[in-house]
Amino acid sequence: MSTGRVAVNGCISAQRGKEGKVYTREITAHVKLRNAGTRAVNVSYEAFFRVVSGGHWVKLGSGRAYVPARATVGPTEVGSTTRVCGPVRVEIRVHARAAGGAWSGWSTAGTAQCQT
Repeated sequence: MSTGRVAVNGCISAQRGKEGKVYTREITAHVKLRNAGTRAVNVSYEAFFRVVSGGHWVKLGSGRAYVPARATVGPTEVGSTTRVCGPVRVEIRVHARAAGGAWSGWSTAGTAQCQT
């Protein structure tokens, strides 16, 4: 998605773990910001998480970044959550806003979208 001259992509990573007899998954949201303009810009961003079947959106985190002209910043970690492993689908989405601008549309976060 984009907000003027800044494009935003989200990505996720998931690490398996175990707490006692319970298997868990640490899900981390990242954001990658790309400035196509000729001037640097400060960008705010947010990431949200939900369980697809009936879950509500929960804010994972937010932040700000300085993105130089014609440059890309990230992937930068926005936030994470630990979930019990199970047969449920989860979804992460991110959006961004350049200083003084409107929020971009939502970008769904996939595992390969932020590869460098």
